[in-house]
Amino acid sequence: MVSVKFSECDTDKLDKTVTNVVKLLERKGLTIATAESCTGGLLSELITSVSGASAVFELGLCTYSERIKTEFLGVPAEIIRDFGVVSEQTALSMVNGLKKCSGADVCVSVTGIAGPSGGTAEIPVGTVYIGFDICGSRFVKLPELWKLSDMSRGNIRRCAAAYAFEIVEKMLMEETQTDERQIQ
Repeated sequence: MVSVKFSECDTDKLDKTVTNVVKLLERKGLTIATAESCTGGLLSELITSVSGASAVFELGLCTYSERIKTEFLGVPAEIIRDFGVVSEQTALSMVNGLKKCSGADVCVSVTGIAGPSGGTAEIPVGTVYIGFDICGSRFVKLPELWKLSDMSRGNIRRCAAAYAFEIVEKMLMEETQTDERQIQ
């Protein structure tokens, strides 16, 4: 499985990473969709800021409330009740619902606490779960954003986006390298 070390994030290279993801998707003939909560549409904004994104971008949903997560993405109310809206289970359920409604090859969901308020001792500010469905491989990551030195809301949101795009980029690049080895 792909791993990305993330003690501090480099949001300066975020635009380059997103551009690379869009180009990789285009080259492979794949599409992408997002379902966002605490990032509030930032992933969609970053994708659509890249020229040519219309060839790969299917859908961006900002599903901020529990009701909308349930109604639009099919997140069971029991999952939110039992595990919380900020949980691995909710992120996975969000990405599953996004896959169903968009049909995109790459689906990314984000749910978390960007702060500066809303955190608890158990779920601190900077707790962000990111769900992925990348060409059928479904998983959830929890970057340790609560360890960032800059705990501002904007930085947490940008670091969550940077982390998500780095995972997608690495997986698409690994898939490309595997394809190239199979051709040889």
